[in-house]
Amino acid sequence: MAPLRIVFRCPPELEGLLPRPVPARRGLPDWLKRMAMTAADADLGFAVRTVKQCPPFVDAMAAGFLMPLAADIRVRDGTFAWDWDPPHGETGTYSRSPLGVHTNSQAAGTPLFDPAALIVKFMNFWTIELPEGWSLLCTHPVNRADLPFRTVTGLVDADTYGHGLIHFPAQWTDTAFEGVLPAGTPVAQCLPVPRQALDLSFETLTGDAANRFAETERAVARKPGAYKRRFRARKR
Repeated sequence: MAPLRIVFRCPPELEGLLPRPVPARRGLPDWLKRMAMTAADADLGFAVRTVKQCPPFVDAMAAGFLMPLAADIRVRDGTFAWDWDPPHGETGTYSRSPLGVHTNSQAAGTPLFDPAALIVKFMNFWTIELPEGWSLLCTHPVNRADLPFRTVTGLVDADTYGHGLIHFPAQWTDTAFEGVLPAGTPVAQCLPVPRQALDLSFETLTGDAANRFAETERAVARKPGAYKRRFRARKR
């Protein structure tokens, strides 16, 4: 399959100032790289494989691309500050702040609503253009519970909206966080999805399907790592 072409554009005055989006496989966190392949389990009395050996866990984190925070954000005593003064240009009107806010009332009626939690908006300065028929699922960086926020999930038709800016609202969840959230921190993970109707079909496991099911179950049960060796597709 040919690679899916994704075109990112930024105002020319910001070229060289903005961190660039990166394939998610190149933005895996240090904790995943450092973690051991096995861990002792006190209840079981022996070592077990960690999620580092779980291909679906890692592949989900490596899918799509990551959108980076534009500038360092300093957090202290519940306030946010930054030193970022990008040059003016003639491209058009866009925010000159790397961070915005939403009111809590905008989440009223949803499970996200928390009157004590701040809803921020990470401002993005890259347009993202996908080929015709493709949308962009924007969500919190997968399995990144270490980040002090939770990005809200949204779906954008990035073929027709390929020349607009997609920003990323997030609930600030770690009220005890103080320090610097550095530029380049992934604030959203984006996955292109084809915009097409689903054709759901339901069948029973009979004939060849039943045989292949039994074979697959035997392979997985016979030896750890069968999925990785036999069924995991090669990633580009």
